[in-house]
Amino acid sequence: MQNAAALTNEIDCLKLQLVEKENRISLLEGLIKQFQHKLFAPSSEKVSVNQLSIFNEAEADEATDDIDAATHTTVAAHQRSKRKRLTLPPDIPCEEIIYDIPEQDKVCPHDGSALKVIDSDDHKQLDIIPAQLKVLLHRRLKYACPCCDQHIITAKKPKQPIEKSIASPGLLATVATQKYCDALPLYRQSEIFKRLGIDLDRTNLANWMVRCGDLVQPLINLLLEHICAQPVVHLDETTNQVLNEPGKTAQSKSYMWLTAAYGQQSAIVFRYDATRSERVPLDILDHTVSTIMVDGYVGYAKACSTYSITRLGCWAHARRKFVEAKQVQPKGKTGKADQALAFIQKLYAIEKQIKDHPPDQRQLIRAQQAKPIIDKLRQWLEKSVPAVPPSTALGKALTYLHNQWDCLVRYLDDGHYPIDNNKAENSIRPFAIGRKNWLFANSQAGAKASANLYSLIETAKRNQLNPLDYLKTVFTQLPNAQSVEDIEKLLPWNIDLS
Repeated sequence: MQNAAALTNEIDCLKLQLVEKENRISLLEGLIKQFQHKLFAPSSEKVSVNQLSIFNEAEADEATDDIDAATHTTVAAHQRSKRKRLTLPPDIPCEEIIYDIPEQDKVCPHDGSALKVIDSDDHKQLDIIPAQLKVLLHRRLKYACPCCDQHIITAKKPKQPIEKSIASPGLLATVATQKYCDALPLYRQSEIFKRLGIDLDRTNLANWMVRCGDLVQPLINLLLEHICAQPVVHLDETTNQVLNEPGKTAQSKSYMWLTAAYGQQSAIVFRYDATRSERVPLDILDHTVSTIMVDGYVGYAKACSTYSITRLGCWAHARRKFVEAKQVQPKGKTGKADQALAFIQKLYAIEKQIKDHPPDQRQLIRAQQAKPIIDKLRQWLEKSVPAVPPSTALGKALTYLHNQWDCLVRYLDDGHYPIDNNKAENSIRPFAIGRKNWLFANSQAGAKASANLYSLIETAKRNQLNPLDYLKTVFTQLPNAQSVEDIEKLLPWNIDLS
């Protein structure tokens, strides 16, 4: 009997180990599918419009994970669209190239009369003048008394962004725009300058950018004050590698934090920091901030409690996790990930309809249309969480939705509140694109300068300004600013670029 009992226990243990291994294999297979999807599949998170018809509210509770998606799609007849002809802006300088007929052909062959010009067949081409270098020679005239030779006076010269440097405001603005707006690394710019006939070492260019980053710090401070005073402040962060950081290896991760506000006077401020700790939001934010829109990162909690800040959750992040869970489902099958995406898609459909409405109307429509959907999603969530292992992709998506629920539904409380943090993610994307080209910052000073210059360029773009023209004006006028009012005149919504 003892041997039989021991054998039974051993069999039970083996069965348990087998189940654990099967769960582990299933989890790893799901991870492999996710990695393959990230490598080879389109990155769009859009859900098909047919998704809305797969599950309605009445069916969602009864739907199971193995229902076949037997849907039919009607494809419209193909129509070739006519390509729009490119038009040239009228303010571009125009150089006329006139083609004339030979002199002997300017006489009528019938009666010998001289021909007159009556019209022309015109064809416009867009040409480009390659970058040209020129030297700005600053001459400060000196005057002396011709009688006593004791009085000499020299004309004053405006302060320069980098005193005693060969770099003009225009050159500095060009280098900064090409790196931080066009993602062109400094070593490539150095090669371009060599082709133009001047040797500008990468080290020189890097030092110039650090000096420019320091120069614009007062303007960055004003932008951050402006952001914190807005109804909703968006925050996000992304990784950044800095080679020379005290107490850290070159391979360590550092971070670029983004703080932004969007509206008629949009502003975006980047901040470099060596860590992702809760200390950074505490430093960025203060008691003037009323509401923030962020993802689910716990590092924002301390700032919210310290400054009594309302925290909004990002539905795009919640949706993304269900998209990842959907990617590991068997092909041709629908399940809980599809159900969640159907609910969320309906919320976004409402937002699309009311995006141009005033805030009070948005709040009213959300209460009438979005609130019932959210209530049913909550009921579905409470039933689904216990039924799915938390270690799976679907389990992680459900857990995220459950943990972030209070923050996610808070956008219903005010028509000013956005449904997600997509604007901030779009604003941080240019930095991520540039990072793929220049890979890392050499020093903390360089990372801080990059943060400041990215801030000005992205803010200028959001306010429909040409970044090159904006930076050139800032680099010209900021060194000569005498007061806060002078600096305020350089904010994108105040500046005069004429």
